[in-house]
Amino acid sequence: HLSIRRQRQMCIRDRYMIIPWQELPTETLENIVESVILREGTDYGSHEFSLEQKKQHLLNKIHNGSAVIVWSELHESIDIKDKMEFLK
Repeated sequence: HLSIRRQRQMCIRDRYMIIPWQELPTETLENIVESVILREGTDYGSHEFSLEQKKQHLLNKIHNGSAVIVWSELHESIDIKDKMEFLK
């Protein structure tokens, strides 16, 4: 017997919503960025960077529009995606 939530997940295709970073309080934006970095890590090649450096790098990408904050309705989660990859 499947839970109602699981049945709903099986019936709907994932829908995404771009969250406008400009409308988020600074602390919320920084917490999202840190959460994504700690959850998934980021690929910086052979260089080691501090958490603060990674946060600044990702914040710069968000501010210049090359990355977007995305809410997944199906997974009820937030992520940061490369804008060009996301819009494909």
